[in-house]
Amino acid sequence: MLISLSIILTKAQKGRYAVGAFNINNLETLQAVMSAAESERSPIILQTSEGAIEYAGMEELAALVHLAARKTKLPVVFHLDHGKNFNLVITAIKSGFYTSVMFDGSSLPYKENVQKTKTIVRLAHAKKISVEAELGLIAGKEDFISVSEREAAMTQPSQAVDFIKQTGCDALAVAIGTRHGAFKMKKESNLDFERLKDIAEAISVPLVLHGASGVPARIKAQCTKYGCEIASAKGIPDSQIKKAITLGICKVNIDTDMRIAFDAGIRKFLKEKPGVIDPREILKPAKDLMTAVACHKMRLFGCSGKA
Repeated sequence: MLISLSIILTKAQKGRYAVGAFNINNLETLQAVMSAAESERSPIILQTSEGAIEYAGMEELAALVHLAARKTKLPVVFHLDHGKNFNLVITAIKSGFYTSVMFDGSSLPYKENVQKTKTIVRLAHAKKISVEAELGLIAGKEDFISVSEREAAMTQPSQAVDFIKQTGCDALAVAIGTRHGAFKMKKESNLDFERLKDIAEAISVPLVLHGASGVPARIKAQCTKYGCEIASAKGIPDSQIKKAITLGICKVNIDTDMRIAFDAGIRKFLKEKPGVIDPREILKPAKDLMTAVACHKMRLFGCSGKA
């Protein structure tokens, strides 16, 4: 059942939990996430990035998502993640595929971010599509996103108030110290919870946390054991994600952890069973690991049993 992002996040905001938003690039990732959602009876946000669209195609991914949504009674949001390309976001709105889009104008001058977000909101709302926007720059690299430490900037509460007032967006992604990618920090994570608290108190729209993967130790250990060079990768601890949710985060994006699980499952299988060439057998352990990761996230976010 496809629904808008606003419906899911309004319920999450009232219930003081968050909903997981998982990036999908292929059939196996979609199946893994939907299996987890069914098992946990959780609402689910399925996201496609600009990189995923370039890799698999907007229509192709939309067909998979729409089919999955028709086959379940769970609430499903189909969301365009990190739409930095203004014209691509407009194409997504006009396509009729998505129930939610994100326009990421965070790297633009403030006034331009406001103006373009405002235009996206007007076009999207005319088709009953929700809009997520971003204010502040999250460091790190993932897909087509690349922001250096020097360029990164925290979200300012007072500016967030003005931004929401001018744009009318339905959800706001904030920068409080998270990072995109697997190598989020050299030392321990130190999110700015006071800033998050101030933002949540200043505005009424649901807040979104990007760059929130945890790089689970067990999955990382399996990945590195079989050749993946991510031993120094470090994510956001579960305890900090839980605290962020208590302070107003209603949507948590997860991509890196699913990539690591996918890689770990395939590497282990190929090492242990080098004679197998059937892609269905090779991909199954990867799918199973991604399902386990997604189930853990849903319990962590508090959205299990909320469908």
